Amino acid sequence: MSLFNLFKKTPPPPSGPYRDDATNQIYQLLFCDDAALYGSNMPEPSPYPFDILLSDNSSVGDLQRVIDDSTTEARAKILAYNLQMTRGHKPANKELLGVIVEVGLEGGLDTLAAYSDQRARYINYTGSMVVWENPEDATAGQLIRDLFEKSRVIVSKIGPWENPRKPAPAQGMVRLSFLVSDGLYFGEGPIQVLFNDPMANPALTSATALMQFLTGMATKGGQ
Repeated sequence: MSLFNLFKKTPPPPSGPYRDDATNQIYQLLFCDDAALYGSNMPEPSPYPFDILLSDNSSVGDLQRVIDDSTTEARAKILAYNLQMTRGHKPANKELLGVIVEVGLEGGLDTLAAYSDQRARYINYTGSMVVWENPEDATAGQLIRDLFEKSRVIVSKIGPWENPRKPAPAQGMVRLSFLVSDGLYFGEGPIQVLFNDPMANPALTSATALMQFLTGMATKGGQ
């Protein structure tokens, strides 16, 4: 079952930067920091690995089995790492599993999310969306690997954010969020400042190339 199945039943919709409740829910799911939000779309009983991720009784060891399972999607691994930390366990390794780039435009928010399993999402400021579920595509894979390579440079030089995730960036701002095994890392600033920043620019350039590829494939019907 896809992690992003749309929506058989939902609780009161989460807030977000988009006009449409379903789009806001997809936006919030990108960050993989609310297992209950995933659970609102799951059948009963929840399929693996969500039988573990949604259980109040899952142990750190149970969650580690999800992390170590090579068949588990990156987003489920991020949820498992985050749940381990809520149980007082800080992972020893530092593994980058997701990169999210948000750009506040005059018309709304552009959001690109890429994951270490070569899956990706793009939400245009209009609310239109590209869902990329083709991890075997060589071109997309190379673009995502390049984005992750540039992003690891940033992660190595900053620390995790210790507070709740901030609301979406305002118009004129860009934020790079890094979903790492030991927490959320991010940097943000004015668009022109970050696109000219020696550390941020390579990652933003890679993200732009991935976004252009995804929108081009969507136009061709190649999602």
